[in-house]
Amino acid sequence: MNIAALISGGVDSAVAVHLLCEQGYNPDLFYIRIGMDTDDGLTCTAEEDIELATATARRYGLKFEIIDLQKEYWDNVVAYTIDKVRKGLTPNPDVMCNKLIKFGCFEQKVGFAYDKIATGHYASTCEIEGKTWLATAKDPIKDQTDFLAQIDYLQVSKLMFPLGSFMKHEVRDIALEAKLPSARRKDSQGICFLGKINYNDFIRRFLGEKPGAIIELESEKEIGTHKGFWFHTIGQRKGLGLSGGPWFVVKKDIEKNILYVSRGYDTEKQYGKQFRLVDFHFITENPWADNKPKEVCFKIRHTDVFQHGILTYQQGEYTIKSDEKIQGIAPGQFGVIYDKDAHLCIGSGEIRHT
Repeated sequence: MNIAALISGGVDSAVAVHLLCEQGYNPDLFYIRIGMDTDDGLTCTAEEDIELATATARRYGLKFEIIDLQKEYWDNVVAYTIDKVRKGLTPNPDVMCNKLIKFGCFEQKVGFAYDKIATGHYASTCEIEGKTWLATAKDPIKDQTDFLAQIDYLQVSKLMFPLGSFMKHEVRDIALEAKLPSARRKDSQGICFLGKINYNDFIRRFLGEKPGAIIELESEKEIGTHKGFWFHTIGQRKGLGLSGGPWFVVKKDIEKNILYVSRGYDTEKQYGKQFRLVDFHFITENPWADNKPKEVCFKIRHTDVFQHGILTYQQGEYTIKSDEKIQGIAPGQFGVIYDKDAHLCIGSGEIRHT
């Protein structure tokens, strides 16, 4: 089998390569360069990533190539991010990076020549009646199917996830035992293209600052100021600069540039019971073509917790209703829908308030 493996320089993708080699495969390794090089200090370098990826390739005698997709990333993912933030929404660049860049532009440039594309994502696939479905990983904390919930059937049917049946500590142990170059490297955090760049600094470069009022929702009193609604998201607690908290962002008035907050460790204002999903995308197919209410699991952010709810369909839109309290429903994020057993990832749609 002809396999292309995406390698990042981190421990997960290195172990994925190791496991493939243990199974007798000789994948070609590819590092996708998407970090930005700018002239104003917002530079994300990839030197250490490439050095470790190169060392892994040499360790196993594998072909290694760097694929530059910076322009494609800028034109697609960065443009999407800025547009959503400007509208007061909360985007998810990592979801769009997987869909449009790692398994989109890469496939068009290189991947088409391979039978399979392997990655270090914590996810899995399964075959049901001859069709491939995206499925969750063994490790619920590391499961990354929510970041993959916008890929399409052609993409998921070509993917391999060697880490899907492992817990994170097992992956780290494999790396240490195999003495992989990245075995002791810490896991990366944050948005895929930013690296060590501060997210607010990145947003400030494009949208600047626009001071506005912070108002307590219950009393309607102004209790502080912010530097622009685009620096904040629904459910946010940190970074507000308010005393006497904790305070949570519970509402945004985009036209008036106002943040509404509520105080308390468990304030009811940070919770909701339902939301709607627009532009819903099914990965493999619609298993609920009868459009009757369905019991499902869902996520509205990257977390190890699957919440339960009822999915209903009406006039081209899906709505999730739950008896459980849903914290921080942020319009613009993706609501990711799973079957009732939280095994199959069915697809996702963009969250809107109901």
